[in-house]
Amino acid sequence: MRFQKTVKALVCVLAVFAMAQQAGSQQAAVYPKVVYVFRHAEKPVNPAPDDPHRRDLTARGYERAKAIPSLFVEGGRFLRPDTIFATLGSKNSDREVETATPLAAALGLTLNIAYKEEEYPKLDKEVLSGKYAGKVVLICWHHGTIPPLAAGLGVQDPPKWPDLQFDRVWKIEWKNGKAVMTDLPEKLMPGDSQ
Repeated sequence: MRFQKTVKALVCVLAVFAMAQQAGSQQAAVYPKVVYVFRHAEKPVNPAPDDPHRRDLTARGYERAKAIPSLFVEGGRFLRPDTIFATLGSKNSDREVETATPLAAALGLTLNIAYKEEEYPKLDKEVLSGKYAGKVVLICWHHGTIPPLAAGLGVQDPPKWPDLQFDRVWKIEWKNGKAVMTDLPEKLMPGDSQ
């Protein structure tokens, strides 16, 4: 009799443990493995309104865009993305597309430009939908809306992205269902931050 009660209690404990494990793995299955968020590369400072290149990267920006693939290819410092998003070009900027295009080309991926800069809540919803569960997602966005984009992915109190900072990557991972962000240097060009 006592043995049966012990066995029943043990079975109950194991059942509860198994359900908790299953719930935890189901929750983890919704999140991407990692999301990398970075800003477009260098842009013109105070361009004239009639400057035909005001929407584009500077020469240094194009150099950075060409160097970014080295971060994500085999042997690079970051994981290879499974998908790449960039802000849809606008009347003010094509820089996100210009920055992410060399990486997409180098990896043989299609650049997803389905969302305008202000549509980051829709992007957040897609990224967290389960469609990218266990995948590596890369997002190239406008610096002013990167903090609320990161907040929409669950990052608590993301910092403001500095106006003249072009050489950082925010790495977002989920640990026990909570988003954790790490601010990392690209270290691609002379003068980049460490």
